[in-house]
Amino acid sequence: MCGRYITVSSIKAIEKRFNVSTPNPGLFTPNTNVSHGEKAPVITNEAPGELQFFQFGFTPFWAQKQFYMINARAEGDHNKEDNPAYTGMRGIINKPMFRKSIRSKRCLVVADAFIEGPKKEKLSKPFVVYLKDKVRPFAMAGIWDEWVNQQTGEVIKSFAVITTVSNDLLQRVGHHRSPVVLRPEQERAWLDTELPLSEVTAMLDPYDASLMNAYPIDPAIKNPRANGMDLIKPVGERIYKEYEYEIYEEVKLFGMGESRSRERKENNK
Repeated sequence: MCGRYITVSSIKAIEKRFNVSTPNPGLFTPNTNVSHGEKAPVITNEAPGELQFFQFGFTPFWAQKQFYMINARAEGDHNKEDNPAYTGMRGIINKPMFRKSIRSKRCLVVADAFIEGPKKEKLSKPFVVYLKDKVRPFAMAGIWDEWVNQQTGEVIKSFAVITTVSNDLLQRVGHHRSPVVLRPEQERAWLDTELPLSEVTAMLDPYDASLMNAYPIDPAIKNPRANGMDLIKPVGERIYKEYEYEIYEEVKLFGMGESRSRERKENNK
């Protein structure tokens, strides 16, 4: 799964990378611990030239109550054993929760890295997973929808990250799933709702592990209200040998606060 991820690139960097503008830049806050229920940057098929901010945690338009589905399995109900060698049917196209959005409401989920842990220990043993060679921000494949709260009239636009089987790096971390990370040349195609469904599902493969790396961080990341650069400071060696912890150093230069808790900031007002 992809339950937490990092968005620390500036609005300017995101706009340049994806060739978009941001109508409401004030909605963006750098975040080292994007969690369900929070708003995060996305680029949708309906507004491919804009950076928008939707709720992380998907609710389909037809739902009677609000959901927080953070992930959508590419295989749907298939490959329940999470075999990393699976190449069969992309059952997401038949899942009632996602079958409309995978066809007509796709989005790019903007990220600088994501956070995973072993299947058993989960975020008690977390790792920051990132793309090498300073490839960030990047896009994860997402789906979105618009849900209306019938009691309040509130309109909530929300999204989920599509996951697929784990690659070699995620297997070394001990995790059984991986978010679908799109290559730059796939991004605009992902937003094209005229694209044949077979070509859409063909993009739902794991990213090349040789182009990624990961390092362990403090389990304090488990707290969904925690935020700050200290959360992604390395506490051990990378999975594949490299020289500098670039993600952490970049956030440090960015100048995020040292506090681990968003509550602390509120309490000091």
